[in-house]
This record gives sequence, structure tokens and C-alpha cells, in this order.
Amino acid sequence: MFLLAGAAAAQELPRPLTDDDFLPFDMEQAAIGHQLFYDPILSGNRNISCAHCHHPDFGTSDGLSLGIGEGGEGLGPNRTPGTGADKIRKRIPRNSPGLWNLGAKDIHTVFHDGRLSISDVYGNGFNSPAQEWLPDGLNSLLAAQALFPLTAQFEMAGNVAENQVTGAVHDRIDKGWPILAKRVRTDPHYGPPMVAAFDEIDSTEDITITQIANALAAFMAIEWRSSDSLFDQYLAGDTEALSDTQKNGMTLFYGKANCATCHSGPLMSDQKFHALALPPFGPGRTRQWDPYARDVGRMGESNRIEDAYRFRTPMLRNVALTAPYGHNGAFPDLKSMIRHHLDPQTSFTNWTPDMAALPKVPWLQKADFVIWQDTFEMQRVRNKIDITPVKLTDAEVDALVAFLNALTGTSVDTPPFGVPDGFTP
Repeated sequence: MFLLAGAAAAQELPRPLTDDDFLPFDMEQAAIGHQLFYDPILSGNRNISCAHCHHPDFGTSDGLSLGIGEGGEGLGPNRTPGTGADKIRKRIPRNSPGLWNLGAKDIHTVFHDGRLSISDVYGNGFNSPAQEWLPDGLNSLLAAQALFPLTAQFEMAGNVAENQVTGAVHDRIDKGWPILAKRVRTDPHYGPPMVAAFDEIDSTEDITITQIANALAAFMAIEWRSSDSLFDQYLAGDTEALSDTQKNGMTLFYGKANCATCHSGPLMSDQKFHALALPPFGPGRTRQWDPYARDVGRMGESNRIEDAYRFRTPMLRNVALTAPYGHNGAFPDLKSMIRHHLDPQTSFTNWTPDMAALPKVPWLQKADFVIWQDTFEMQRVRNKIDITPVKLTDAEVDALVAFLNALTGTSVDTPPFGVPDGFTP
């Protein structure tokens, strides 16, 4: 593997991603998952699909700092919070992550706070919010991940008393999945094709949430695998793939700027948790006993005080497509996110609410920034920083931005499946 030249160089470049880095998935199952991903059949009120928060037009995210889930209307930055009894009651607490390369074998932890990971603590292969109630037979971490938006009240399930799914989930997290599975297996568009695609079932009566999750995983893994960026081509031996500016940015990334300390390895993530003092806003992902809107990150899952305000390092393929950035989408572009990494304290001081991409929701407006009235919590967030400030020139920041743009796959606009013709936001 190439070694970076120059006194500032600190790390070896990662090896290229190859087929061996990714789990195998079945294309027939993926075709079913493709249709399910864009179908509101998996939401409690049948009014939102997975694609509303993870759409390829927005880099498999939604272009918002904090998403508008169940009850909203439209797509991306133009999505509105709905009207009347169907209007949203809360913003999604965290930024919608991109879905690139989630079929990689080495991924062991997902979600901003790592609440789902490979583990046998519950005897089913996963440590998850469903604990021992997670269904058997899931083919991957990605399949397990696909289950949880379906049970989340403000994402896809809906509010209590609105539908059978959310009512069942309110009783216990796994009680809603059989209701969704019955919808799918009794739909002639899905039932017979699923019987044909999955060897372990003989009739539509055998279809459970497991086949649905496995189909979704197969689709996402195949559709959004990305390993053909200019940087990937460079790693594969084409030394002319990157421009001089991009090469300078790469040298900074793996050297002086210390980016690769956390964004390491072929997936460009250490899958660990770090505190960056991102300016807080929105409802936060609160714990049971939190008396106000806040987000303590990893500590909410680990219950360890040292994990407070730490969030998982994201992977970076196609990062230029997935703005805004941070666990709450606090920064609108790559340059502002880089500058925050370089000097979190100054960036925190200079941050203003207009930098957040938050569609207006009048009935939630007061709550959006209520945390700013809590000087103690604001100071706790601001003081927890795990990275060392680095001084870079404007030209060096621009070079880093150029390098991050070189992480965009050359085939992102021609995926195997694409958006179905019948999809309407």
C-alpha cells in the first residue's frame, strides 16, 4: 500500500475495498426489498416509506438537519410537517444517516449512539433495543437495523391509538412486527414473490418480519455499495486518478489534519465514539429520566458517564452527497464541518441557529432551541471534546474539501435498481 510522503505524513493509506469486504446478498430478495423500501406499507399509518428519510436524491439521507417523519408531507428539504390531526408531534431527534456500504462485513456497530451492534449478549447475535425479543433468522446487522424505524413512533410507527402497529409496539417492541408482516404476506404484490425468493418458507403464511428485514438488507447492501470513487481508483493503483489538490487533501487527511485518527481503515471509520461538542438543538434522544430535551449520545446506551456526548464515527464514502453534517446535522457543508473539527470551541461560539436545516414547525419552534436556555447543559456539551485542535490554512481546508469530494462514487447515479416509477413522496 502507498505510503504518504513528506514530514507531515502520519499514516499509511488503507487498502482498496474489494468484493471480499462485502457480505453476499441475493438479487431476487433485493428486488423485493427494493419495492418494500419505497412502499409506505411498512409504516403504521401507511403514509411514509423508508425512502422518505433515505432517498438517493439526497445521498440516501434527507437533506435536513433533523428529519420530519410520520405525518409529514413531501420529500427532502421541501418536506413539510403536515396539517391537522396528522401533523408531526416531534422532529426526528437525530440526523438521517447515509446508507452507503452498510453491507460491509467489518461493520459491527450502527446508529449514532451504537445502540445496535454485533453481540451475543441476548443469545441472538445482536445487542439491540429489542434485547431478547429480536426475531430469529436475520441475515446481517443491516437486516436488524432495518427493523427499528418501523417501531419508532415519530419515524414510521405513528402515535399511540392511531393504528394497530404503534399500539402493539407500545405494549412491547416486537409486537408490531407481526402486524406489518401480515400486511406484506397478504399483499399479492409481495406474498408469492417472497415465497419464491426465500428457500426457508413454503407458503405466504410462513412469511414473517425476518424475510422482510432480510429483503430490505439485501436491497440496501446491493443498491448502495460504493467502492469506485476517484480515491478508490487511486488506492487500486491509478496514481493519476486524483488531482494535485485532492492529493494534497489526502496527505492532510492522513497526516497533519489527523482526520484518519478516527476515520481509519478501508471503511474510513473506527466505529468508535467521540465527543466533538456539536451545538445542540432539537428534541434530542432523551433517556427515561432526562427532564428536558438533550442528547447525551453514547452514554444513553452504555450508562457510562465517560461516554457522555460521544457519537459514532461515520463512514465517509459519498460524504459530499449527505449534507448537513453531524449527529444532529448542525453544519450545512463540508467546509464548516471541517472547521469545527479543527477548532470545536471557536466553531461552537460562532455557530448560529440559521445554520441548521430545520423546516419551520410553528408548534415546535419554542422547543427547537430550548436547550440553549440551560447554561449548565450547554457548558457540559461544550467542554466534552475528544479531539485536539489543528491549525490549517484556508488553502489546506479547501484541499481537504476537494479530497472528500473525491470519495464520491463514480456510479452513484446508476445504481442497480433506482427509484421505482410508482414512488410518490
